[in-house]
Amino acid sequence: MSSSVLSQLSHGVSRCTHALLYFIHTLILFTKTDINCTLVPVTLLAAASAPVRDIFHLPHAMFWLWLNILQFDVSNQIIGLDEDKLNKQWRPLPANRMTYNQAVVFRWLLIPACWLLSAYYSRQTVYASVALCTFTVMHNELAMHNHWFMKNVLNGLGFASFEVGATLIAGTDRTRLDDVAVLSVIASAGILVTTMHSQDFRDEEGDRAIGRKTIPIVFGGMAKYMLFVPMVLWSAGLCRMWDIDVATGLVFVALTFYVGFQYLIAHSAKEFQVAFNWYTVWMSCAYAMPAYYRMFSHGAPLVLRA
Repeated sequence: MSSSVLSQLSHGVSRCTHALLYFIHTLILFTKTDINCTLVPVTLLAAASAPVRDIFHLPHAMFWLWLNILQFDVSNQIIGLDEDKLNKQWRPLPANRMTYNQAVVFRWLLIPACWLLSAYYSRQTVYASVALCTFTVMHNELAMHNHWFMKNVLNGLGFASFEVGATLIAGTDRTRLDDVAVLSVIASAGILVTTMHSQDFRDEEGDRAIGRKTIPIVFGGMAKYMLFVPMVLWSAGLCRMWDIDVATGLVFVALTFYVGFQYLIAHSAKEFQVAFNWYTVWMSCAYAMPAYYRMFSHGAPLVLRA
């Protein structure tokens, strides 16, 4: 083989590798903001709730979760392009890493991809992905996210779909959830319906620009207390629900007050971003509590059956 042929082959491989890495980086940018607030806490919940008998199930759960997050995020960023030009210029569409038309085609191709991957695990996992795609269309394409109440409800239902699918895949029986897992998903959905507006404070400028009615915009200064109070109530309820010991419970409640205080004193988008980062820590701790119950309080009755 001549040197010119080898050079052309090497150049071709280099270009393909660069294109592949560029595409992978683009996919990561689509999901970047949901790594901490969705992928990590939901993976923790799945690991804590399943329960996990085989550690190698977790990478499967994480990849399923990431692909379904990607499906939601591409849809969300297509309809939120004007907002992203103000708040998140690094995302693939405002950064011109992918054209609008390419993103639209990609968005609808991701739905069958999610369902095919789900079918590998179980019919119940397919149901979870179908539910998530349905809530995505309601949230994004049907623009129900423009009202604060429907946005929180759809976020709660969407997260519940994430959690059901990931927990099924992480567990030993991929066709059903036990009582601990069911209660964990219900509690998680409740937390999100009542506190998901934690992420809206940092995006208030962009939301105002496109006329979206979020809780911080509609309720003004009261919105901070509409987050702080539910977090305190959930902290007490979760400690009771999962039979948390006093010392651990006090640490969790202290974390709750710290996160709430960060929101109360925040005024700028940067300060609200810091507060939201702490909120994701709080949420991850809350999602890990079923593992505590399984390890240390297995004999205690669940609250729903008490």
